[in-house]
Amino acid sequence: MDANAVRDLLTEVEDPDLGDDIVSLGLVNSVEVDGERVAVDLALGAPYSPTETALADEVRERLLDAGLEVELSANVDRGLDPEEQVLPGVKNIIAVSSGKGGVGKSTVAVNLAAGLADMGASVGLFDADVYGPNVPRMVEADQQPQATADETIIPPERFGMKLMSMAFLVGEDDPVIWRGPMIHKLITQLVEDVEWGTLDYMVVDLPPGTGDTQLTLLQSVPISGSVIVTTPQEVALDDARKGLRMFGKHDTPVLGIVENMSSFTCPDCGEVHDIFGTGGGERFAGENDLPFLGDVPLDPDVREGGDLGRPVVLDDDSDTGAAFRTFARSTANMQGIIHRQRTSQR
Repeated sequence: MDANAVRDLLTEVEDPDLGDDIVSLGLVNSVEVDGERVAVDLALGAPYSPTETALADEVRERLLDAGLEVELSANVDRGLDPEEQVLPGVKNIIAVSSGKGGVGKSTVAVNLAAGLADMGASVGLFDADVYGPNVPRMVEADQQPQATADETIIPPERFGMKLMSMAFLVGEDDPVIWRGPMIHKLITQLVEDVEWGTLDYMVVDLPPGTGDTQLTLLQSVPISGSVIVTTPQEVALDDARKGLRMFGKHDTPVLGIVENMSSFTCPDCGEVHDIFGTGGGERFAGENDLPFLGDVPLDPDVREGGDLGRPVVLDDDSDTGAAFRTFARSTANMQGIIHRQRTSQR
């Protein structure tokens, strides 16, 4: 079997999201055949996402059924000059944003990162909320970053995630009072001077709003996708619209909307209470033609997990943990769709 025959065989593998076969979509970068051995490079860019994992498994299965030894790899051309890349070893940078504080943005970011790591991905979690950095507490990270002889920073690790936060660099109770240029310099250093290594995903916890920190990151870091966190009530949705416009102005793909604190189930009577309203996040996603990545209930276990430093997404017995795991899978799938759409349009 030659390379053309292999490509013909792979036309039977259809992308469930883009609605065509992977060869016609340009998702097969290369095929090399050496006797009974075939090496296929696929344009898949969201490691461990359920959809892309299933696509790769189907490719492998069809080639194995044809009597071939299979070697698969995955690479996406992101259209960036390798010499100008800020984080060349990071495949995906996902920014988690909210238009206002108090909607559980950091909780969502931490559980997204921990959920991706639990799926098997290599993950970094960058706490860019310089005014209120609390990610280290939420993952019980008491180990300080180490410095190399070259004065680069080695980030500590927790739950399979590399961590960096302003909280590591200031006292626990010290207020952070900085102006725009200082923030720009800090963010640049925390991105460029940290030994992040090779990562499948970096999750960035942005501060609430649309200020200097967000603009610095959007202008200097190749964000591959963003997630907007809201609660169901209209006040939160009004501010979420501002965040959506901010990403639009910088041509940053929005992977979707996640609704936090969607409902509360009384532990005594089992009755469900819509404390902050109902369905606002899903309506907002529909009105703006964006994916709805899921809803997460208001659950004391989330608060307890944050205070004790263990993300609830890692609790296999928790319904809220299951909701966060669904959200993490949906986010990874959407990141993959963004990459595959771009590839197919080239």
